[in-house]
Amino acid sequence: MVFMCQQAIEKCCKGLYTLYLDDNVPKIHNIKTIVSRFKDKLPDAISEDKLKFFDDLSSQYFANRYPDFANKPGSQTSESEAGLILEKTKEVFLWLLTLKP
Repeated sequence: MVFMCQQAIEKCCKGLYTLYLDDNVPKIHNIKTIVSRFKDKLPDAISEDKLKFFDDLSSQYFANRYPDFANKPGSQTSESEAGLILEKTKEVFLWLLTLKP
């Protein structure tokens, strides 16, 4: 489930990249890096809380996508943590939708 949360936020951010910059969306999965390329075009600054969430989601992506990374201590997500991530994803996803120019 957390992997899908990351994918939803990543795809939304890549859509915003296209709207704010161009169609040459970088083929990367680090959400914070993607957002950093168009954040200066946004009406308001992105909170540190959201930037940290982007980092957390990106690390979850790598933990799920690359088995060697996933075997590191502390890389497993509990069911309760996953539920919290899902709720935060819904909140951030709705916020991202408000950023459409």
